[in-house]
Amino acid sequence: MNEAIIESIPTYTVTVTGYGSVGDGIARLDDGKVVFIRNAARGDILEIRLQKDKPRSARAEIVRMLTPSPYRIKPDCPFYTKCGGCDFRHITYEEELEVKLRRLNDALERIGGLTVSVSEILRTGQTDGYRNKAVFHTDGHALGFYQSQSQKIVPISSCMLLKDDINNAIHNLDPGYEAVIRSGRNGIKPPIEEELDGLIFRISGFFQVNTGAALLLYKKAREYAALSKNDTLIDLYCGVGSLTLFAGRDAGYALGIDNNPDAIETAQFNALQNGISHVEFVCADAAKWASDLTCPDCIIVDPPRKGLSHGAITKLLELSPKRIVYISCDPATLARDLRKLEGYTLKEICAVDMFPRTANIECCCLLMQDTGTARHGDGSLVFACCEDKRTVPVSCYTLGIAENPRSRSSSVGT
Repeated sequence: MNEAIIESIPTYTVTVTGYGSVGDGIARLDDGKVVFIRNAARGDILEIRLQKDKPRSARAEIVRMLTPSPYRIKPDCPFYTKCGGCDFRHITYEEELEVKLRRLNDALERIGGLTVSVSEILRTGQTDGYRNKAVFHTDGHALGFYQSQSQKIVPISSCMLLKDDINNAIHNLDPGYEAVIRSGRNGIKPPIEEELDGLIFRISGFFQVNTGAALLLYKKAREYAALSKNDTLIDLYCGVGSLTLFAGRDAGYALGIDNNPDAIETAQFNALQNGISHVEFVCADAAKWASDLTCPDCIIVDPPRKGLSHGAITKLLELSPKRIVYISCDPATLARDLRKLEGYTLKEICAVDMFPRTANIECCCLLMQDTGTARHGDGSLVFACCEDKRTVPVSCYTLGIAENPRSRSSSVGT
């Protein structure tokens, strides 16, 4: 943009009071309009210029730092201000964790109507060099990542989030073609395998990008599932069967469901190579899958970021498990789905920092079927003894519960 035109655009002085769901700082103009500011920190006093102005909100760029936040640090990555891969390299890790907890708790209260307060995030302590997968895009001349809020390619020579062997391989890639590199316990040479708690998994589809944090997540899911040799487990969205096998080894019978045939084939291989014979895998849609199994002891769901479809929720309620372990990477869709799972009460919830230095957060929840709940064949509720399905009566070490549940409010996006 012409410098003379830029100079003619008015600027505003604002104080950043919080963060949006993708990590942007939030401030308000004098008229109350909400402004989202990339690379801003809570407590910053800034001079800003509006970029995209809408009736109720706007996006803005920082013109000048008037007073820096006490949580602000100098970014340690040369690509940070342009690359959209990280969101929080300009604030302390402690502030980042606080941001993620606030985002999760806000979604649970405002969207889910739940009176809970998650107070701890499980984490490995490794904030860099954890990613075992990278997708490199190209503009025809160079490889890189997308710029924030854009499809523009930011060329990179290395990424601080990636494992060393992936960074070392970047220079050997053809810059004219997009590339996906995955790293496992055996490096980047296929077949890629990961090891979790003594189990070996071949990876051909979805797998958590942070292996160390995945172990924390899987241990918590296994704890919540609380399976014995008399129990039956169903794992919807099972992928390559890693969590099915990790938690299902405690069960008498486990079944994994996924609509990706390659993932199911790999899951079957993983069961064989780990010597687990009481687990089966079926290629089917989670919402349309037909089975004679009803009332399993536990169902694990780990859906995509968009959450459970209407059909998947109907299927879940129709199966009527005693326990549901819900894993989510999006607090908003998690909260939405928890509200829809009538006849179940949220008992425990735990956050896991699967994606350090980004705005994303992983959650693991335990829901228990209300005593006396029965359902029609279509999944509709026949009877439930608990009048308030959304009140959370007990806590775990990661959960703080308010004494008096609040009444539901209208759903508001985060």
